Amino acid sequence: MALLTLSNAHLAFGHVPLLDGAGLSIDTGERLALIGRNGTGKSSLLKILAGLDKPDDGVLQLQTGLRRVYVAQEPQFEAGISVFDAVGEGVAEARELRRRYEAHDASEDLDALQTRIEALDGWTWEQRVDQALQRLHLNADALVESLSGGTKKRVALARALVASPELLLLDEPTNHLDIDAIEWLQDLLNDWRGALVLVSHDRAFVDAVATRIVELDRGQLRSYPGKFPAFEAAKQREIENEALAAARADKLLAQEEVWVRKGVEARRTRSVGRIARLQVLRAQRVARREQLGAVRLELDAGLPPGKIVAELKNVGMRFGDKLLVDNFSATILRGDKVGLIGPNGAGKTTLLKLILGELQPTTGSVRQGTRLQVAYFDQMRAGLNLDATLVDTISPGSEWIETGTSRKHVMSYLTDFLFSPARANSPVRTLSGGERNRLLLARLFALPANVLVLDEPTNDLDIETLELLEELLQSYSGTVFLVSHDRRFLDNAVTSTIAWEGDPAYGGRPGLWREYEGGYEDWKTQRERTRQALVGTAPAAPAAAPVPNAATARSSVPAAPAAAVTAPRKLSYKEQRELEGLPARIEALEAEQKTLGERLADAGFYAREPQNVAAAQARVAAIDDELLLALERWEALGSRG
Repeated sequence: MALLTLSNAHLAFGHVPLLDGAGLSIDTGERLALIGRNGTGKSSLLKILAGLDKPDDGVLQLQTGLRRVYVAQEPQFEAGISVFDAVGEGVAEARELRRRYEAHDASEDLDALQTRIEALDGWTWEQRVDQALQRLHLNADALVESLSGGTKKRVALARALVASPELLLLDEPTNHLDIDAIEWLQDLLNDWRGALVLVSHDRAFVDAVATRIVELDRGQLRSYPGKFPAFEAAKQREIENEALAAARADKLLAQEEVWVRKGVEARRTRSVGRIARLQVLRAQRVARREQLGAVRLELDAGLPPGKIVAELKNVGMRFGDKLLVDNFSATILRGDKVGLIGPNGAGKTTLLKLILGELQPTTGSVRQGTRLQVAYFDQMRAGLNLDATLVDTISPGSEWIETGTSRKHVMSYLTDFLFSPARANSPVRTLSGGERNRLLLARLFALPANVLVLDEPTNDLDIETLELLEELLQSYSGTVFLVSHDRRFLDNAVTSTIAWEGDPAYGGRPGLWREYEGGYEDWKTQRERTRQALVGTAPAAPAAAPVPNAATARSSVPAAPAAAVTAPRKLSYKEQRELEGLPARIEALEAEQKTLGERLADAGFYAREPQNVAAAQARVAAIDDELLLALERWEALGSRG
């Protein structure tokens, strides 16, 4: 049964129609992910569904008594309010009714009050708030204004959930949350039984939570059941069919235009209906809204740096009593794409500053490479002038942008990032959050840099721009340091990962960082293997091994203890031969790994044998797995021999 139905909705800002006869129906228990390009009106639509705004035209029908709660991208709270009181706002009606009932006002109908309080489960609202605080790990007495952005988002979610809504509407719920918090939110929403509509560009999060994807495209809503791969395949077919239909219509229009220009004598011999049809075709051509163009991204890699970007040896960093980095060693080479993973406050920014020489370590040493040109994405956010125009933001004092070997007019450059010339002189404050991020990327890419530091570049970016940014970073010849909580983006963009592993549940200690080949999923597999080793269970599958320059970190991972048996079985002849051959096997693998590592560290290898680079990198990763299994087998057989 439909909880909510939106029919023939229209909404426009100026001359731009955001909704153009759109329709949507949400059933009980459904989980919809609303996606679309930045500035298409997703947040506006969500507010219409929440009853906070109204469309210019159209009908919104609700199930009688439907309880719906909306959580904004940036939740707002009263100044000086405590976490308990902020969450308690979610049961404001129940609190007020119970206050009036307990006041015994003679003018009140106490029976009616009691009935309504029971309907809202208002007699136990304090317990509901306490349960929500415990479930979301919140301190009831803390002041909301003192909390981080991620914790404020938790408070807003708790406020929404205590209201027991039948329909929950979330606008970019993963913004400001670290990876652990995002996975926690996934579990929370999957356990929650109500209907859900969320705006998100986090593809992994959408796949984990949503049952249906709804795209807002050129004012229309199109529904796609299933996960992102199914959506992308269906969307590609639609685009191809639309392009074919448009080509046919343009061809027919061109034929009719040729005919009508033959003159009066030709038209006299033809049906007047044909002229009428031509007029209709012209009108359709004008009205047809073309598929929006794709962002065209280009990076200027600047001057080539030295082979080594940074070399860290036994680095430690302490602020007072807080140890943020402890005995970390790594070598960052030119062209590396490094992801940094860790919870908020773990020290990712501190580690980045150590790598780039902006901080000196408490212990150990850091050596920077030569000719480094560093561009920071996070610093640009702070310097964004909301009253400046788009043109002045991208190219102050000049009409031209130079990227690499090309030179573009600023209007053309903005068009590459989907900003029309009509908006070029608009102030930045008129842009949506995603459009501002796209503008910052345009400004960043206009700078020559051989080292990019991207701190949460994916916030608010639409999915198509995310995928294009992934491709750009993969082909970029410079070095990238990427701090992101978008798991899919990390997997697609980075070649190695530096991860915080201070969680005692996974054998960690304060300030522990390790480097691994691959992205988020590779690191997650290794972390789970460590946890299984700690509790004495067998690993589910071979894990991604640390890179060679983190060999010392790998050796510190506890090995899984052998299962206790009362009578260990003697080695068979075949197992004895295997045990005798394992040292030579391990030595051969280590020698092969060393040889491949030297080839990959040689910049000339990439120029001489570009076709062999991918195979060499894949072989290095495979050797890590083979070595790990061989060492484990050697230990297991040796304990019985």
